[in-house]
Amino acid sequence: MRPAALALTLYVIYLATAFGLRSWLHWRRTGSMGFRGFHGKPGSAGWWGAVLFVLAVAAGIAAPILQLSGVVAPIAALHGTVGHATGFALALAGILATLAAQQAMGTSWRIGVDPAETTTFVRTGIFGLVRNPIFTAMLATAAGLALLAPNPVALTAFAALLAAIELQVRTVEEPYLQRTHGRDYRTYSAQVGRFLPGIGRTSH
Repeated sequence: MRPAALALTLYVIYLATAFGLRSWLHWRRTGSMGFRGFHGKPGSAGWWGAVLFVLAVAAGIAAPILQLSGVVAPIAALHGTVGHATGFALALAGILATLAAQQAMGTSWRIGVDPAETTTFVRTGIFGLVRNPIFTAMLATAAGLALLAPNPVALTAFAALLAAIELQVRTVEEPYLQRTHGRDYRTYSAQVGRFLPGIGRTSH
């Protein structure tokens, strides 16, 4: 299988399991699909985060398709056996880590934030190492897929996802958690890194 075809296959599997299957399992357990939507006025940071996320997903799917059809060419410096092998390992690890982190959230898992909702504060297991392991895993997956189909569209998808996640976490998720869990969250965020262990801790 060509690397770009492998990227497309992994992306479809990723979307089907991390979003489709996970939502169905969550519905079976709680009666909710877990989708809370995206809030924020047009032009706000949260709104831009949602727009960039949709762009990232669309570009991520389009990148391997466009490369396979010959519409876009791979970037030569990234298009080789080492890059492809690294990309496959990253994508596979990212997919598995996403599923594991979602499972660790239990009934608190959701897509988006409902400002009126109070979910259980999860801070053990993988969440004791980083505050946002699902987002970290998503970025690893996107990086891996971009290396399997290393063209400008794939790199744009990764950049859009990175920007979307930064906006979502800093302007939506963290303010919500601070309002909802107060001192407990402030203590937690001062001790645990945002996306990587020890990096991105806040002042207590």
